[in-house]
Amino acid sequence: MTYLACIFPTKSLQILVNVGTHFDQESSVFVAPRRGVYSFNFHVVKAYNRQTIQVSLMVNGWPMISAFAGDQDVTREAATNAGLVILEKGDKAYLRLERGNLMGGWKYSTFSGFLVFPL
Repeated sequence: MTYLACIFPTKSLQILVNVGTHFDQESSVFVAPRRGVYSFNFHVVKAYNRQTIQVSLMVNGWPMISAFAGDQDVTREAATNAGLVILEKGDKAYLRLERGNLMGGWKYSTFSGFLVFPL
């Protein structure tokens, strides 16, 4: 099992929006600033890789939602998912590659989240 906290390797992480700076670039982990309902989505692209990949949104070490990409006849495919999760203040959300490897790297993949409704 390969542990990856975010879709991009830290050395080339490109953060487009980080309002409130609750996404930590060093650890690639989002830390919830308050209790609430959060929306997360991710798109992980495997390129030139005929293995099945599984990617999970993790919250405090527990998988919340997962996505798979496993078509053996294509050179590029995305494992995509989205969901709503209730987080407590200080909870940590990140992505983990549960199965397979990304021979083509993480560079075309995205991970985003935001507070939908405070509780």
